[in-house]
Amino acid sequence: MPHRDVPGHDTPLHRDDLDAHLDSLPTGIVQDTRRLGAAGPGQQTSPPTTERLDPAPVEPGDGLTRGAPAHVGLRPPSYPSQPLRSPSVRDGDYFAALTPAVLLDGAQVGRLTVRAASVRGDSHNWEGSCRQDSVAVTRIGPAEAELLALAVADGVGSAAHSHEGSYRIVIQAARHLDREAESLHAALVARDESELRAIADKAIAGAVGALRLGPEHATTLHVLLVPTDPRIRERVLLSVGDGGLFVLRDSQWHHASPVDDGSLLDTRTEALPHAYRSVKARLLRSEPGHVLLLGTDGITNPLTQKDPAFAQHLAQAWGGPQAPSLSDFLWQAQTRAKSYDDDRTVVCVWEGAE
Repeated sequence: MPHRDVPGHDTPLHRDDLDAHLDSLPTGIVQDTRRLGAAGPGQQTSPPTTERLDPAPVEPGDGLTRGAPAHVGLRPPSYPSQPLRSPSVRDGDYFAALTPAVLLDGAQVGRLTVRAASVRGDSHNWEGSCRQDSVAVTRIGPAEAELLALAVADGVGSAAHSHEGSYRIVIQAARHLDREAESLHAALVARDESELRAIADKAIAGAVGALRLGPEHATTLHVLLVPTDPRIRERVLLSVGDGGLFVLRDSQWHHASPVDDGSLLDTRTEALPHAYRSVKARLLRSEPGHVLLLGTDGITNPLTQKDPAFAQHLAQAWGGPQAPSLSDFLWQAQTRAKSYDDDRTVVCVWEGAE
């Protein structure tokens, strides 16, 4: 289906942070230093094997290069670790052709520090398809009821325009939640989950209605709302579909997403705009020193795999009192694991002490 132009929606810009430096890798993490050329017409349609790749070692300590992302396990995934082909404008889907492979963002709001990255998955890099995930970092509400709004969305792979749906829904969700910000803030302070759920249902339904999304735009959505007032310790997670929230405390990741109470569709099929019944909501409390991780299933799935190497690596990378630089965060978020080659979108929040 030809792409329909979306007036008033600019492609989000990614930001580059130039102070990258090479750190030593923790135990169990292997640096992938393979050199790959871009795929072109007529090349193989399956990923290369590592035996066919020439080694290109990165000299540590030069302060200029970090190299390809690290990987867990003895061998790296077979897919290349960087973008190869990309969609063409001539394919007729302008949105896909102009979707960047990587988005990088961050913010400092009082004692809260945010890092966010959305990265095209290894399989999409190889196939030449666009990134279907999206991310948004913003503030909503008036000063006296301000909330940090963090959103991630994962377009359903079988839906032809899910990449457009995910991008548009995070923007519209922020706009509609902003309209309800004072009510959300009051319900959050009162710890009223049922009221939060009702407000969220109204806001997300409004966002879907404003976009007039169809099944070809199917996408998941997760929104974390964090009050910018440090005296308020409650946060709220709003969820539709796979992915969700983890909390890092005492060097361990703890799953913090709402549990399906049986009244909803199977979480494997939940997606906006139609394959869901309501927005799940959960209140949680966090303290300075905890790290909140909101992500699509491209990162939440490997976090829960039986082999703990991936989770341990990110706990070590992100468990310190200081947030990493933008470039460090991107490199860490790209840590690879076999069989996990989907788009990966992650937002982390650190809170400093007074």
